[in-house]
Amino acid sequence: MTERAGAALVSDSLQQEELFPIREVSRLTGVHPVTLRAWERRYGLIQPTRTDSGHRLYSAADIESVRSILAWIERGVSVSKVGKILARSSAIKMPTPVYVEVTASEWGEWQARIRSAVAAFDGVQLERLYGQIFSTYPLLVVFQDIFVPLWQELLLHRDDYGQTSAWLFLDAFLRARALQRLQLAASGQGAVLLSALPGHCRELELLVAGLLLGGAEGRVQVLALGQPLEELALVCEKVQPQALVLFSNQPPADDLPRQLSRLALALPCPLLLAGDASELVEEELSGSPIACLGNEGRLMHQRLQQFLAGHLDT
Repeated sequence: MTERAGAALVSDSLQQEELFPIREVSRLTGVHPVTLRAWERRYGLIQPTRTDSGHRLYSAADIESVRSILAWIERGVSVSKVGKILARSSAIKMPTPVYVEVTASEWGEWQARIRSAVAAFDGVQLERLYGQIFSTYPLLVVFQDIFVPLWQELLLHRDDYGQTSAWLFLDAFLRARALQRLQLAASGQGAVLLSALPGHCRELELLVAGLLLGGAEGRVQVLALGQPLEELALVCEKVQPQALVLFSNQPPADDLPRQLSRLALALPCPLLLAGDASELVEEELSGSPIACLGNEGRLMHQRLQQFLAGHLDT
């Protein structure tokens, strides 16, 4: 393919991509246009394309970025720190443009069908869609790229009339399916234990983290939400896991690194940290015996396997 032909294909792809004006992005996300402009100018969080007359146009990926920014801010992360987290996540994923265009379109179609089933509180149709999606995509895509983003979208809009009921309906369905898959996977002696920091995530987030960490091997045992931190050493002595992974999707407290270091000294196995908190304290834990696994499914699984094989530095 010549350089000119390649440029033409890229141009055609951009022309075919649906772009949204700032007022539509504001309507879809609930973020005021003034705030969107500030995120662009002051922090460089979003980089929309511009028309010849200077009007901003946003892609579907830009809208997802806006929603990610909102999710981080709701967890208490300052806007100034969000850019670094998003940049790191983008560097981890980085699929090819063609892959993004094709799969995002497919996932969006599935999500629209799921959204309709949830809005109708149709459990039979939701179960049917779940089976069809699982027969089409691997586990990681099913949860991380299709179901969980929709779950997060409903959670963000739960104050709107009817959205709390819709979110609870989808949440209960996904928790049951995730727990079922975890129970079918191998666990017990030699497994990796996964526990949430108290109050730092919702149950579905913990269960999905267990599925993603386990991958095809599936040797992750998830402890119940509410597991006391001070009793983890006792549990590990009984189970004798390969490692204990703590999970947190909340901004860490200032004393978290010190708290983790104390816990690591009491454990009979290595201690690791996963979830959003691991992205925020990774620098502070550098040089400690505690490894950070990140907050993205593919990365968490890869880093866990590297750690267990002795190839991941802490």
